Amino acid sequence: MDTPLRRSTDAPSQGTGETPLKGIRPNIVQSIRAFRVPELQDAATQLNQHFLYANLGNAQNKQDILDMIAAQYTFPAHFGKNFDALYDCMTDLVHKSGPQPGFIVVLEQIPAHAKFDKEAREQLLDIFRDAADYWADRKIPFRCFYSFL
Repeated sequence: MDTPLRRSTDAPSQGTGETPLKGIRPNIVQSIRAFRVPELQDAATQLNQHFLYANLGNAQNKQDILDMIAAQYTFPAHFGKNFDALYDCMTDLVHKSGPQPGFIVVLEQIPAHAKFDKEAREQLLDIFRDAADYWADRKIPFRCFYSFL
């Protein structure tokens, strides 16, 4: 089971020379909890890592989720709009484009309703867990933070 993220009271501030996201495993998919999106974006900047953000609050179903992620993460036009294609875009396609410094990924407001039920949400998060494992094998940080609507 993933170790929960806790924001310590001695969280690093910009300019202190401390590592952002100190104490958080480098390859994890975890609830956003105490973090705010701007803090995560700042951490990505400080760590010179890619920051990928998708607000999924208006999605009604799996296809909407895939369309919104593809648009907000600027996937190529040939993106297949299924979970396998999502995994490919988060791993192989990026890996083949050259060396990667790491990733901080945010999936905000994942819908939690009948048209995108618990099983569908878990399938989506499993794609990102598999991507985290893929990048861990290559010693590249991949931290994904999510929240539900």
